[in-house]
Amino acid sequence: MKLKNIVRFSALAVASLAILAACSSKSSGKETVNFATVGTTAPFSYEDKDGNLTGYDVEVAKAVFKDSDKYEVKFQKTEWSSVFAGLDSGKYQIGGNNISYSDERASKYLYSEPTGTTPSVLTVPQDSDIKSYDDIGGHSTQVVQGTTTAKQLEDYNKNNPDNPVDLKYTDEDITQILGNLNDGKFDFKLFDAPTVNNIINTQSLTNLKTIELKSDDQPFIYFVFSSDQEDLQKFVNKRLEELQKDGTLAKLAKKYLGNADYIPAAKDMKVPSKK
Repeated sequence: MKLKNIVRFSALAVASLAILAACSSKSSGKETVNFATVGTTAPFSYEDKDGNLTGYDVEVAKAVFKDSDKYEVKFQKTEWSSVFAGLDSGKYQIGGNNISYSDERASKYLYSEPTGTTPSVLTVPQDSDIKSYDDIGGHSTQVVQGTTTAKQLEDYNKNNPDNPVDLKYTDEDITQILGNLNDGKFDFKLFDAPTVNNIINTQSLTNLKTIELKSDDQPFIYFVFSSDQEDLQKFVNKRLEELQKDGTLAKLAKKYLGNADYIPAAKDMKVPSKK
């Protein structure tokens, strides 16, 4: 082969590689949405036997972004506190992990319309003298700093200074906390029914029972977005309304939360406002 032809061939090869590289860098042409979740809190987010992320929040998000022409969702497993730190830094655009509403969060992040409901229960030992929420004063429980449960019980103590709850702050997860309760180390745990029921059943915590709490306020859960994701918020909310209407949310709630009724009604499909 002549030197001139070799040079021409080499130039063509380099150009072809450049074109391929450019095409691969564009990938699907869709905007990547990084979805942060913990991945250790069944039934909302956890790893299946093959190591793949699943759970109610994960599967709802998959349904939201399915067949989207604009967005491609990628799930990122991280620590609970890092979900919000990542939203702050722009590392993640959306987070979902049994996230409830609070005015403090709403001042920093955008909320979706509700994805599900998580009625609260008191979990106590079988022989407990706690029969209702009114009986928790003077008893001990573990809480994680910054959670909705911690805030609720801190407010309880402010309103009941003569007989407060003994709050023990911890970094342990809910499975460990319920294990401690089952072993008699604490007196009760206030948490959502789907998570508690799942753990009691899978971990065989036979010493525990639950007490349903009656409330006029429906305890919804949501996805949250970084404050600059208004367009993404609108897209997700539109899809959530469709999934609520076509029965997808009910189907996923039955499979992952154990009850098809653990979803918002059509009238509740709205972004929460500050109280």
